[in-house]
Amino acid sequence: MADFEKDLDIARKIAEEAARIGGRAYFVGGYVRDALMCKENKDIDIEIHGVYPAELENLLDSIGERISIGESFGIYAIKGHNIDIAMPRRERATGKGHRDFEMLVDPFIGTREAAKRRDFTVNAMMQDVLTGEIIDEFGGRADLNNKVLRHVDSETFAEDELRVLRAAQFASRFEFSIAEETVFLCRGISLSHLSRERVEGEMKKALLKAQHPSVFFEVLRKMDKLAEWFPELSALIGVEQPPRHHAEGDVWNHTMMVLDEAAKLRDKTSNPFAFMLTSLCHDFGKAVCTRRINGEIHAYGHETEGIPLIERFLRRITNETAVIKYVLNLAQLHMRPNALAAQKSSVKATNKMFDAAVCPLDLVYISKADHLGRLHSGQSVSYDEFLFERLEIFDEIMAKPYVLGRDLIEAGLTPGKDFGELLAYAHKLRLSGLEKEEVLRATLAYARKNKKKC
Repeated sequence: MADFEKDLDIARKIAEEAARIGGRAYFVGGYVRDALMCKENKDIDIEIHGVYPAELENLLDSIGERISIGESFGIYAIKGHNIDIAMPRRERATGKGHRDFEMLVDPFIGTREAAKRRDFTVNAMMQDVLTGEIIDEFGGRADLNNKVLRHVDSETFAEDELRVLRAAQFASRFEFSIAEETVFLCRGISLSHLSRERVEGEMKKALLKAQHPSVFFEVLRKMDKLAEWFPELSALIGVEQPPRHHAEGDVWNHTMMVLDEAAKLRDKTSNPFAFMLTSLCHDFGKAVCTRRINGEIHAYGHETEGIPLIERFLRRITNETAVIKYVLNLAQLHMRPNALAAQKSSVKATNKMFDAAVCPLDLVYISKADHLGRLHSGQSVSYDEFLFERLEIFDEIMAKPYVLGRDLIEAGLTPGKDFGELLAYAHKLRLSGLEKEEVLRATLAYARKNKKKC
């Protein structure tokens, strides 16, 4: 039996035991929503009604090893199973932080009051574990059929500001619209007390799971919430681009199109999250570099001038050092692949470019997304063949033996402060396509020449 089936079996056993003592067990939350959408969701959440906490604990102990995730909140698990077991509870906000809630377990609260604390109607449905009956107190099934996100209760919804981002995240992942009254409510909710981790978490789901992650940011823009956590992105709205290269309009439109093109490529990359962030950030510099010169729109140097803006943005939303390094590197290089391809540049030039990239293949994909993320006034040219051929050449060169420090020592050189310079020289020759023996001879000659100068 597969693990998921085992988890469902445990859920049924819990429901049967709960029913035996007068209780009732429901599947709740995303599991019910996704089941009705015919989407797979192996995260099972059940809620036990009509049973006192001590009774539920005894019940769980009879089935397996009980784990108390939040005993005072009535939340449990069974060791070895991916299933969360909760009791109905009332919540009241006591502050602005996501932990600032007073919770009171109430097994007899009823399904309507229990569902009322959920965020959206599509997440507020319950399903009886034993009978399969759907309990829909707030019209979630109709909203699901109409692909609409609608908040359950204005007062409880506003108590957790993360729900604004969750609305954007769900809209992007499920391609749902958001009810106008929910958009209006979200406009009045400040996001200032959210932690970096919570913002990153919702954005990450959109970037990695949505077919059109641009919807996440478009929704925040519609809610007037873009500038609170993404001011560098907001600054791209209205920044002009040359129409002959960017018929889609301003830098915002281009960035959103690039983001959706990048989503088609992310699973091919070494770090999908960092790749998607690079596609989001790559043109931040245009907000400070765009100028009209002799009637023409230019953004000279935006790939370099944007680096401080990108770094400020990244450090606001993530502490992953490897992600930050990746994005800063590829964002600064994103113009070069297509430029070199258009010029049919030398192998030496493309080797040097790939060598500068933290991931050469991902750099090609960033450039591809950048190229496709626009409306071309003329016929679009593909650089794929050129760039992948050159990448293959680069990979072949990098796979060959190359000069190391020990090779210089075996040739009679004494390690010293000039070794770094000699190895850098050898690496430069390697990128030009020379074999190791040729590189070693040339490097030794270079060392002798430098010694004579001294």
